[in-house]
Amino acid sequence: MLFSTKAEYGIRLMVALGRREGERPVALAALAEAENLPLSYLEHLVAKLREAGLVSSQRGAHGGYRLGMPAEEIRMLAVVEALEGPIAPMDCFTPDAGGGGRHVLCSHAEDGDVACSTKLLWTRVQGGITRALAGTTLAELVAFERRGAATDQTEPRLEPLTVG
Repeated sequence: MLFSTKAEYGIRLMVALGRREGERPVALAALAEAENLPLSYLEHLVAKLREAGLVSSQRGAHGGYRLGMPAEEIRMLAVVEALEGPIAPMDCFTPDAGGGGRHVLCSHAEDGDVACSTKLLWTRVQGGITRALAGTTLAELVAFERRGAATDQTEPRLEPLTVG
């Protein structure tokens, strides 16, 4: 599954805001320049993140953006879903009308195949991605970046994620 630049740039924006947690709001133009990201694209992304309550904005001379809640409370699943929509490894995954879950509409059901042979696989793939994103906080990404910078590593060592 490939995530678009919405997720990549949006997470980079969130990490940049996470580095500044507790400080005054920062202008989006300053973040765009510091992260080498297109300002017009960030304006689109920050609107979605603000709508989801992940960032807040302040108008005025000292205005700008900051995190909408503590970095420890921001899960990457919320960020990615705010930017990309529901996690779906295949087109047959659709949001559950009843709420937060997902259900699979099998495209082969009309052919009489009630138990699509790939349904189990794609359900597990979707679950694994969702658990990995839900199990990662913004605070962890900020700390990971700081550890990498502190040890001056070009490729910081990855910590394994336990799923299950």
